[in-house]
Amino acid sequence: MSKRGDARMPWRPYAAELIGTGVLVFVGLSLVIVMFGQGSPMLRLLPSDGLRRLITGFLFGTTGALIALSAVGKVSGAHINPVVTAGFRIMRKLDSRTAVGYIVAQLIGAILGCIPLLAWGAMGRSVAFGATVPGAGYTTGAALLGEIATTFIMVSLLTVFLGFRGIRAFTPALFPFLYAVLVYVEAPLSGTSTNPARTLGPAVVSGQWTGWWVYWAGPLVGMLAACLVCSALAKRIEVAKLYHFDSDHDGLFRRRG
Repeated sequence: MSKRGDARMPWRPYAAELIGTGVLVFVGLSLVIVMFGQGSPMLRLLPSDGLRRLITGFLFGTTGALIALSAVGKVSGAHINPVVTAGFRIMRKLDSRTAVGYIVAQLIGAILGCIPLLAWGAMGRSVAFGATVPGAGYTTGAALLGEIATTFIMVSLLTVFLGFRGIRAFTPALFPFLYAVLVYVEAPLSGTSTNPARTLGPAVVSGQWTGWWVYWAGPLVGMLAACLVCSALAKRIEVAKLYHFDSDHDGLFRRRG
């Protein structure tokens, strides 16, 4: 797409971000339903909860990585997470208007992406269509700390990968392995959201809002802490995208002010 073509269609990045987030939650939460829903054959094939968490995290992260590599990711940068967009804004890689538009697109995309999950029927309802809630036996405070810690790790590693030109091309490859570990270790506490949009979608569809504020406050605090700790490295980030770094005809992802 030429620069002139992009100028005629300024909505394209927002539409792509909406689509990318919708795909992430639809595919990712379908994995959750298949792996943990009542009546799923996976409960017999893989009786270990830990192994199913590991596989689910890896495949969820792989979904995000493939979106980043795709044509959708080329257009939008594949933030597909409000705290990633907010982090890029704090790092001064996006202007406020773009950041707000992206977050709105992500939230709408997450809700739309969850509507087809209703087709899973009773299996989906048994796990509230993948809704994140504080784990059984854990307090809301523990879930909050889990979300802070996991989001801090995610944003910090994202900053490291994007901050060094020599490894930034491998940024998408980070997510399958990162989320395999995070979900395996932390999911019993909070469900390992690290993404308010990922939590909002199934909450709207299922009506499961238990501890909903944890999944906004935790990722926000974790992101802010990561931006503070990694502030020097963040200055090295050239473009607010997870891949396709040279595809930014209008400079939308390179703002410094």
